[in-house]
Amino acid sequence: MQNSVLIEIKNRVALLTLNRPEKLNALNYLTNDRLLELLDQIENNDDIGAVILTGAGDRAFSAGGDIHEFTASIKEGVDVAVREFCKRGQTMTARLESYPKPILAAVNGIAFGGGCEITEAVHLAVASDQAEFAKPEINIGIPPTFGGTQRLPRLAGRKRALELLLTGDRFSAQRAYELGLVNKVVPHDKLLPAAFELAERILRHSPLAASRIISAVTRGINTTIEEGLLIEREQFARMAATQDVLEGLDAWIARRAPIYQGA
Repeated sequence: MQNSVLIEIKNRVALLTLNRPEKLNALNYLTNDRLLELLDQIENNDDIGAVILTGAGDRAFSAGGDIHEFTASIKEGVDVAVREFCKRGQTMTARLESYPKPILAAVNGIAFGGGCEITEAVHLAVASDQAEFAKPEINIGIPPTFGGTQRLPRLAGRKRALELLLTGDRFSAQRAYELGLVNKVVPHDKLLPAAFELAERILRHSPLAASRIISAVTRGINTTIEEGLLIEREQFARMAATQDVLEGLDAWIARRAPIYQGA
């Protein structure tokens, strides 16, 4: 389990690598659980301000759920399959989506099924020009199970999402960019440097403010505008009581760079 997701810390950024290259970094239950375990550890580490998630090897970010493993769960019955496979995957992507520190995907290869759903869930994503995406679950007779029927339509629009969900067709990194699934596409050998550069641009700012922004967007996007504005006001009120606000204002007035706690 320890080796299913690798961790390396560099300049306040935790690089998490899905590490099953021989299986195209398929998300078996141990990998899923290990990823959640590491996210818990990182959340409580004030020396880490952001996370980059990528895949081992040159072929895949993640090919999705481990089909052999969840086939066995399905054969044990619906209750087992829902608990062991579906709920586990949804818990993981929900954790990524609502994580209080910025999470960036560096999509280095194929991102099918659950790999695509991770990309949908994280806050930001950079894709290699060699990356390829797909929603192939329909090919094995199931709908997406890690949130893909919900997040992709919110990102790409209902009709464009349904075309991908109902055909299972592959699509390019450039198409993923056009659909709003990734923030940028870069040459393959520039992928991690581009992801770290984006993370560093975020880490210049207050980590508390970043967390409040993530919370407001994640919670507000699925509500009415009125409810979303209440959430925004709540997050501002939480932020206004912190030392980071005073430091940011004082630094702006003094025309100096702010020094934030934990930054």
